[in-house]
Amino acid sequence: MKHLLPVILCGGSGTRLWPLSRQHYPKQMLQLAGRHTMLQATALRIDKTCLPEGWQLDLPLIVGQEDCRFLTAEQLLQVGLKGVRILLEPAGRNTAPALTIAALTAVADGSDPVMVVMPADHVIKDEKSFQQALMQALPLAESGIVVAFGVVPTSAEIGYGYIRYGESINQDGAAQLTQFVEKPDHETALQYLADGHYLWNSGIYLLQASVWLNQIKRFRPDILMACEEAISDGSTDQSFIRVNREAFIDCPSESIDYAVMEPLAHIDREHKLCAVQPLNVGWSDVGAWNALMEIGEKDNNGNVLSGDVLAMASKDTLVRSENRLVACIGLQNVVVVETADVVLVAHRDHLHLVKDAVAQLKSAGRTECDLHRKVQRPWGSYDGIDEGHRFQVKRIVVSPGACLSLQMHHHRAEHWVVVKGTAKVTRGIEQFLLTENQSTYIPLGVTHRLENPGLVPLEIIEVQSGAYLGEDDIVRFEDNYNRDALPTLNHAQQINNVADLLATRDNVPIAQPQLS
Repeated sequence: MKHLLPVILCGGSGTRLWPLSRQHYPKQMLQLAGRHTMLQATALRIDKTCLPEGWQLDLPLIVGQEDCRFLTAEQLLQVGLKGVRILLEPAGRNTAPALTIAALTAVADGSDPVMVVMPADHVIKDEKSFQQALMQALPLAESGIVVAFGVVPTSAEIGYGYIRYGESINQDGAAQLTQFVEKPDHETALQYLADGHYLWNSGIYLLQASVWLNQIKRFRPDILMACEEAISDGSTDQSFIRVNREAFIDCPSESIDYAVMEPLAHIDREHKLCAVQPLNVGWSDVGAWNALMEIGEKDNNGNVLSGDVLAMASKDTLVRSENRLVACIGLQNVVVVETADVVLVAHRDHLHLVKDAVAQLKSAGRTECDLHRKVQRPWGSYDGIDEGHRFQVKRIVVSPGACLSLQMHHHRAEHWVVVKGTAKVTRGIEQFLLTENQSTYIPLGVTHRLENPGLVPLEIIEVQSGAYLGEDDIVRFEDNYNRDALPTLNHAQQINNVADLLATRDNVPIAQPQLS
């Protein structure tokens, strides 16, 4: 049986579609076109029924950020993809190292699958045509050729790289790949469009795992060596594969095109090493808010509206509401994006400055660059709904069967009120249940844990009070998700440590569960 392995590259800094995307919530996690997030749509893009006889479609192999691992796994589970391996990058090193660790993982069991390499954050409207182009290119990849997919251009786009192609090499549309070209200026892009032999570089590739490893060894042995060390000294944690942090960080940062494709095309005089397969599938890399204007459904005035929006006397405007009613009057060529904590208003001619705005906010230490107000966690989520001097209020949702770490805080106490579901509470040496409208108090310095033993989501309101309320004021003793726990301490030692801590100040009486 021959194997087709989807390799999905999940990178991104969360700046181009800010404030909807953030550093720890990049655009592939967003639902921008259709009923799935971009990651989910990519993972489901290939239908096993389209494969020829004798081929098997493997579960996708994901390469993604360490910080987004639980959200990535959860989104895949939501669409029925269980047991998907997720390779975790401790730091971004561009696409060439990402593909190299994926290829090394793919051949680790002695197999040599054909990999279809796809960015996680692209939109393809015509999935059937994409699958057809993929099947047409499959014999080329099986024969050892690296196939790049080029998108038939519809405009003189300056935001994409281009691929120049030559003569056809088969009856299925594949052609000689003669040159990779950097992003052009507008005049050059017009020339490419008129020439008729240039395609947009989609960043999608089809090739055997061993072929990539041979070519990266040929052109960038330093990248291969660093990735081999990172994989060999890595570890496995459930479905997560962690590469060695130091080795991977020392790896040079380089793209697939720069590392292999450009030099490969340059020396491929007989056109036996690489080829290009044209795509005409409604592709977009959704690289900025203007791209959503292109792929979004427009009203009679050219507006793209999403959410609770009222638009009057407005034209060619994108308005997206995530939480509140947004009313727009008399706007033209404007983008308005509302989230729980940020509202972006920008003229479409100046959207390139969004990155600069994010950089300026980041330099000022603003958290809105990194996280949404609602933050996903492996056990559920929390939403910061209010804050002030020495207090903050959160709405916490714990998924059925999930639990937070056994933890304590040095600088804050907490009050919990259950508003939905049943909570199992560990507080010091006590364990008890709370139901709706019941509450409890967690004194500063006392070990505690919150669990959801029920079948419906548990929702609580948490009021924190203290001198310091940062998320880094946490000491974990036990954690189901292997997040910086202290496994050498048993529970009795934890209680003794807390007792020693409390001995340094006045003891706070531990309150019993109360009806609110």
